[in-house]
Amino acid sequence: MQESAQVAAGNGQATSARGLLASVIVDAQRLVALEVALARQELKELAVRNAVAVGIIAFGGALAVLGILVALPVMVVELVPWHWQAAAVWAAAYVVIGLGLVLGGKARLQLNLPPRTVGSLKENKEWALRHVRSTSR
Repeated sequence: MQESAQVAAGNGQATSARGLLASVIVDAQRLVALEVALARQELKELAVRNAVAVGIIAFGGALAVLGILVALPVMVVELVPWHWQAAAVWAAAYVVIGLGLVLGGKARLQLNLPPRTVGSLKENKEWALRHVRSTSR
């Protein structure tokens, strides 16, 4: 009779351990789903931010090329004394503005991992390891 009570008590512990393990697995699956959703959201935000930065870089580059394309013919035609300085100033203004836009866009460009997702993944890893250790005791 004592043996059957011990076996029943052992089965109860095994059942509760299985229940805890199943609960940890379900929680871990939910966390993974939430992490994937967070990563998608952060990557979407990063893509929008980088698209704006690339657009600024492209516009700045196009403006710099336009400055050169306008300046060369004007300078060739206006090589008469006193007129070519105006063309040079105009071309320099285009180039300076274009380079400023390229550098500004490059400064806004971010090519790194999403920081909130990485931090959250670290926290979830620690949480899962604590729960696995506590259920294995």
